[in-house]
Amino acid sequence: MMLDGTAMNGMAINKDTRVCISLSGRPSNIGTRFHNYLYAELGLNYLYKAFTTSNLSAAVTGIRGLGIRGAGVSMPFKEQVINLVDVMHDSAAAIDSVNTVVNEDGVLHAYNTDYEAVATLLRDNRIPTSLSVAVAGSGGMAKAVVAALRNHGLDDVVVVSRNADTGAALAERYGFSWRSELGDDTRGLLVNATPVGMTGSAESEQMPFTASAVSAAESVFDVVAMPANTPLIRRAHGEGKTVITGAEVIALQAAEQFTLYTGVRPSADQIRRASEFSQP
Repeated sequence: MMLDGTAMNGMAINKDTRVCISLSGRPSNIGTRFHNYLYAELGLNYLYKAFTTSNLSAAVTGIRGLGIRGAGVSMPFKEQVINLVDVMHDSAAAIDSVNTVVNEDGVLHAYNTDYEAVATLLRDNRIPTSLSVAVAGSGGMAKAVVAALRNHGLDDVVVVSRNADTGAALAERYGFSWRSELGDDTRGLLVNATPVGMTGSAESEQMPFTASAVSAAESVFDVVAMPANTPLIRRAHGEGKTVITGAEVIALQAAEQFTLYTGVRPSADQIRRASEFSQP
């Protein structure tokens, strides 16, 4: 976005400009660059800005009161926001996790596009249904991952979470198992749905799985998008594993958000270019 009062598409920001935002514990420029790139590409009078908040209720009141068109919701707000919206659509209600809020004339509709993104990547990467799986995490993103794994046809899945309550509940919901640690177990597919490896976190240089677990795996999937090359992804790349990155997840889920906000579906090529532009 320019600093002279114009949007990237050269249109003046005016009273009719529709505003979309994101709410995240650790805001980044990825979504901001992705959405604003596509607004420019498609000549849409929209503006996207990333925020964090220490008062989620007040932030959601602002979305409603100011007529903000939509909001992407990231960790740690995906479950907290549920009691603040008006309509839970199937994609969010099925997994009790929200990553997208759309404001329809003051009525806040909640969706989850993470699930669709993960399901698409499992399918496109032809992840075999015979693989055993370990999923690190039990929060909102883990809910989307575990649901997508089940619907992909994977049935030997262990949820690895230090939170016994949420971890066991998530595993039980889908007929999977739970452990507080993976231990010496080895799995064909490792999925990280925690902030471990994320820029700015206390564990930014750590991996959620041991080096030996990575060596034994066939495929590795890390939902962390910033950076795309987390320590886990770097290790898996170095060992020649099939790798799926958080950058791929964020591009697909953001494209679905874009369509919900604007009613316009970008082409595959536009999504690819917006994703490339969005990366640091």
